[in-house]
Amino acid sequence: MTTAYQPPTLGSIEQLRAGHLPSRVAQLVVGLVLYGFTMALMVRADLGLDPWDVFHQGAAKHVPLSFGQVVIVTGALVLLLWIPLRQVPGLGTVLNVIIIGLAADAGLALVERPDELWVRIVLMVGSVIGNGLAAALYIGAHLGPGPRDGLWLALLRRTSLSVRILRTAIELTVLVVGFALGGTVGVGTVLYAVLIGPAMQFFLPFTQARLAPRQPGDRAAG
Repeated sequence: MTTAYQPPTLGSIEQLRAGHLPSRVAQLVVGLVLYGFTMALMVRADLGLDPWDVFHQGAAKHVPLSFGQVVIVTGALVLLLWIPLRQVPGLGTVLNVIIIGLAADAGLALVERPDELWVRIVLMVGSVIGNGLAAALYIGAHLGPGPRDGLWLALLRRTSLSVRILRTAIELTVLVVGFALGGTVGVGTVLYAVLIGPAMQFFLPFTQARLAPRQPGDRAAG
């Protein structure tokens, strides 16, 4: 699965200090909470998950951890892969690892699986659109990519491969492994692949934080 966006890096120290940092952090946290909650809604719809969540759900069936805890552990392990790739995390990267998993478990505790198919379909479509909004919010805060996005961004800088090839290879791998572990693959998996890109592209223009313009001599911190 590929989407038409590229998460920003942390940016310069001057940009981090300026650009209404408190509001950007608030936007980041809201986006991450919404992202985790919409992940939970997709699980409850039970019509198929995106590749990483197929892996998270499948792995949760084989370890004494909740779905959200697997999300956190997986994010932390992926973050370790950044070290040899010399990818620098931002504030958003660290909060991504923690908040999304907690929000996913909270959502699973609050929402039960509907019995009616039409309700599950509505839940699935709504969760994908909400997931697109959530991703646009935390990406638009410009405080660092999530650990999974940062992985392919780092590989992109160190290989001659295209974004399409890298993302497809990574997400197909986790999808196959997750399916083998018992994760749910279905029409929702295809729906997510089709809708998530357009949804994010629609919301991103409304969620971009205003940053201070770069000054001569600025050095990138991310």
